[in-house]
Amino acid sequence: MIDPKTGIAGQRLYGVTGWKNAGKTGLVERLVAEIVGRGYSVSTIKHAHHNVDIDEKGRDTYRHREAGAQEVVLASANRWALMHELRGAPEPALAKIVTTLTPVDLVIVEGYKRERHPKIEAYRHAGGSARGLLAHELPTIRAIASDTPLDDLTLPVFDLDDTAAIADFVLAECGLI
Repeated sequence: MIDPKTGIAGQRLYGVTGWKNAGKTGLVERLVAEIVGRGYSVSTIKHAHHNVDIDEKGRDTYRHREAGAQEVVLASANRWALMHELRGAPEPALAKIVTTLTPVDLVIVEGYKRERHPKIEAYRHAGGSARGLLAHELPTIRAIASDTPLDDLTLPVFDLDDTAAIADFVLAECGLI
């Protein structure tokens, strides 16, 4: 497992994983706000299993990519974005993506359940009870955030909505508090 205190390329990493509709994105959103509110810098990485396009057909940057550009940067006074076309190449590993980020105190990763970084599992009884807990099969899960009480677990279990307690756990795991 990747050490939560040293991470990848010097970036501390902590994941949020779980089955579809388990509350992962909401938990990530709340954790980012909570941890940034405490004065830490945070970046996020979101893994998608489907074809994603952040660009709009017909826009200049879309046309640049369609013409064959390997990378296209869109820059403005408020933000910039880099789009990298794989053009049939394999999806890059999480470790490769992390090395492209500007250094921050913590990178929160949503998804990538099979990667080796430490994670907290988001679990909603209504959404995951048929599939069970990922924590039973993935040793990289260090705690569970659930909307229902869970018994007979050796891992810490937090209320899914107790963002402050979950943030305390993640920050402690990463050596930030």
